[in-house]
Amino acid sequence: MSVFDYCRRHSSTVNVGNTPLGGDSPIRVQSMASTSTLDTDGSVAQAERIINAGAEYLRFTAQGVREAENLGNIRAALRAKGLDTPLVADIHFNPRAAFASAKQVEKVRINPGNFVDPGRTFRSIEYTDEEYAAELERIEQALVPFLDTCRAHGTAIRIGVNHGSLSDRIMSRYGDTPAGMAESAMEFLRVCNRHGFHNVVISIKASNVTVMVETVRRMVRAMDAEDMHYPLHLGVTEAGDGEDGRIKSAVGIGALLAEGIGDTIRVSLSEDPASEIPVAKAIVDYIDMRRNAPSIDGHYAPDYNPVIPARRNPSLTPAVVGNGADAPYDADSRPDMFIDRNTDRFLIVDATEAAENPPAADPNQIIILTTDHINRSGRMLATLHALTEAGITNRIIPLLRYDGVDPDTARLRAAIDSGAILLAGFTDGIMIQSDALTEAESARLAFAILQSARLRFTRTEYIACPGCGRTLFDLRQTLAQVKAATSHLKNLKIGVMGCIVNGPGEMADADYGYVGAGAGRVSLYKGKVCVEKNIPEEEAVSRLIQLIKDNDDWK
Repeated sequence: MSVFDYCRRHSSTVNVGNTPLGGDSPIRVQSMASTSTLDTDGSVAQAERIINAGAEYLRFTAQGVREAENLGNIRAALRAKGLDTPLVADIHFNPRAAFASAKQVEKVRINPGNFVDPGRTFRSIEYTDEEYAAELERIEQALVPFLDTCRAHGTAIRIGVNHGSLSDRIMSRYGDTPAGMAESAMEFLRVCNRHGFHNVVISIKASNVTVMVETVRRMVRAMDAEDMHYPLHLGVTEAGDGEDGRIKSAVGIGALLAEGIGDTIRVSLSEDPASEIPVAKAIVDYIDMRRNAPSIDGHYAPDYNPVIPARRNPSLTPAVVGNGADAPYDADSRPDMFIDRNTDRFLIVDATEAAENPPAADPNQIIILTTDHINRSGRMLATLHALTEAGITNRIIPLLRYDGVDPDTARLRAAIDSGAILLAGFTDGIMIQSDALTEAESARLAFAILQSARLRFTRTEYIACPGCGRTLFDLRQTLAQVKAATSHLKNLKIGVMGCIVNGPGEMADADYGYVGAGAGRVSLYKGKVCVEKNIPEEEAVSRLIQLIKDNDDWK
């Protein structure tokens, strides 16, 4: 077996109620309720819909002890209906809620960024090594009693790091970096290990796909180095809604699953939570198809870094190639070049043949790689490494074709395969075809994938959370209003966030942010800086527009 064959990473088994995670278990799919956890009837009704859609775990926010204790009532009502799906409590800032939740549900998610450390304020703190060690001791003293409570009740723990809520302590020592995110999780894992608590799952997420993928890879290697093999929960936070949210999630989650990394996934969409499940299942099912795929020979090219791959041609703007110059393309998604306009410019070769016999192409020709291998990304990557080792310097663009499936399936599969290929750094663009998509739809998809992979920006990007019981406004309606007002602003990133848990942090590289501050109240951000606090919700969209205009970003 080569590095390009699909093989699940070996992980330990974690018992989450009656649904084990990791080990030999299948990749699990899950979602999170958006109802108030104090609304028992509403929460049960929504949970029933999500579970019937296929969720294998279901998470609820628990802001305080009252919400945590009411999870017991929600759980009892679901069990009375014959629904035994494990429930997960989501905890931020309030360790007392974590202790209470551990007695009510099958798993508790805690955030290392705010379980012991206070919420981030983006301030730099200087620590001596002795002072930093004292902070770690303080974490251990706070965490061990929680581990004991979970052990006594058979409750699993998810150590869930989010890019948007790293503590000032971690940020001060490691920066706002993937390395800091991985270390934030490792600090808590080491305590669990020392005290023999192994019923632990890890998640380490970001809204930036490249940050998320690099961080998870770092996390795997950090655990391997210390002989830890805990299962991983994958997700791209604040992915948004609609086609863009699905593509962004599939690019990041798919890239890691294709490497065998990941034991459970959540596709976070700013939509009804039940709509996340079919997307997650489709991603898992597509990855599962390659389990018995024909083996792919090959090895990494010299100096290749699989954790942080360097782009082969960083100065080139990744291109989109089309095959219908006269198709009615959108203004922001017209391909850069067309095969049917200049056939001599392109050399189309099969990926398997090209790996065995590198093509003798004119240096000015663009190599278009094709494959019908069921493990498309693995086959393409093996060839790209072989061509690099053979000294081929031509621009290389993969042609990914998906026939015989519906449009949504074609889009998801293209995003999954493209994520794995593009994030490896070898290719200079992308070409997608499907008998289910028009040429214009294929081109729009290709541009969306490039933007999700942070390789090329051609439209407004929305960093939008899916909402939960903490959200005190209609997030879906608000996101639609913000999009309607700002979608013509190319190359801007705008965050629409339900609350402050991840809001300012996940929007760290956004240009503008709209963050829930309380019931009927919103705060507006320019970058990381809050510029307007607690404004009435009914004024917030117009005030956001004015803020963009005041900063000369309104076109």
